[in-house]
Amino acid sequence: MPDRQASTDVIQRELTAFARRARQKAVQLHRELTLVAHNMLDHMHRNGSCHAADLAAHFMLDKSTVSRQIAMLEAEGMIVRETDPDDHRRQILKASEKGLDQLKEANRQRRSSFRERFTDWDDADLAQLAVYLRRYNAADVH
Repeated sequence: MPDRQASTDVIQRELTAFARRARQKAVQLHRELTLVAHNMLDHMHRNGSCHAADLAAHFMLDKSTVSRQIAMLEAEGMIVRETDPDDHRRQILKASEKGLDQLKEANRQRRSSFRERFTDWDDADLAQLAVYLRRYNAADVH
């Protein structure tokens, strides 16, 4: 029977290496979008729009961190702010045309990079990795 602690240690090291590689690769592939900025822009695009508090909750980030990222995205013309028609004190964030173009290009480059990385994997292994990652990320552990 496999040693659970040893397996957990390997997983922790490999996920750390994965995260480090993802950040490095993001910079290499698309300098205009940091990994965090890409993820926030993608979230806005997938949801049509959102509030800053939605981003903070979704990514489990401090509001000040989200505020800095939003300011950077806005300064770069990647997002637009609109007054929330349901609450004029709040602002809705949406990806701009420039932001959508940058996101589309970044996603194209990232898909290409992943295809290259998984060239030697068979379809069943790739599908199983997807299942495990989805299961891991869906776990609600506090």
